[in-house]
Amino acid sequence: MRNDGIGVEGGGPEVRKREPAFNLPGSLVFVLGLLTLIHIVRTYLLSVPTDEFVLLHFGFIPGRYIIPFAEQDYGWLWSPVTYSLLHGGWEHLVFNAFWMVAFGAPVVRRIGLLRFFLFWCLCAAAAVAFHTALHWGEMILVVGASGVVSGLMGAAARFVFSPSGRISRQFAHLNRRLTIPEALSNRSVLVFSGIWFLTNFLIGFGQIFGSVSGGAIAWEAHIGGFLFGFLFFPLFDVASAESRRD
Repeated sequence: MRNDGIGVEGGGPEVRKREPAFNLPGSLVFVLGLLTLIHIVRTYLLSVPTDEFVLLHFGFIPGRYIIPFAEQDYGWLWSPVTYSLLHGGWEHLVFNAFWMVAFGAPVVRRIGLLRFFLFWCLCAAAAVAFHTALHWGEMILVVGASGVVSGLMGAAARFVFSPSGRISRQFAHLNRRLTIPEALSNRSVLVFSGIWFLTNFLIGFGQIFGSVSGGAIAWEAHIGGFLFGFLFFPLFDVASAESRRD
């Protein structure tokens, strides 16, 4: 018999050990702290012109790539990653942090710090590559870790669901990774992914056909990140199948 939790059964009622509400990998705590520190510095310490300089040089702008590289700085080189460290406001940061805690923790526990760092960089780049393909040459600013968070969701969809469809916060990283055909035939994965894609498509259509107050949501980058995480997570998940729990 498999249980998602840990139970001890004796002469009396079953006593079940509860999972800690907050037991995050240290590397994920570091990332969340870094994102928060960067936003504090930008919000409270930098002048408006200096913050605009940071956004211009470290945020992602698809229009950079229609300008000859010799006529601009090296922002085209690092901005596909550094944009993911910047956020448009506290609500933006808190929202991304919430989902990063939920789906980043099992991914980090599974692949470790170094592969997580590499996953972050490549997923961030893949997210804005997809966004750029649909907004080629446009001078629009993209910031935020949402593309990476979406990639973590896509990666997690390959292994976090137990056969019963439940997710154990502490032990999900031990599950066997599903192949793509298995994932696409798994009800929990299909429901989760379907709701995720539907939500993002609705956001996109709402922005296309309606007015947007404040900054628009880069839903295309979300899709690019999710697809990268879902399709390419096995490149980072090098542990043998024998070390995983069915």
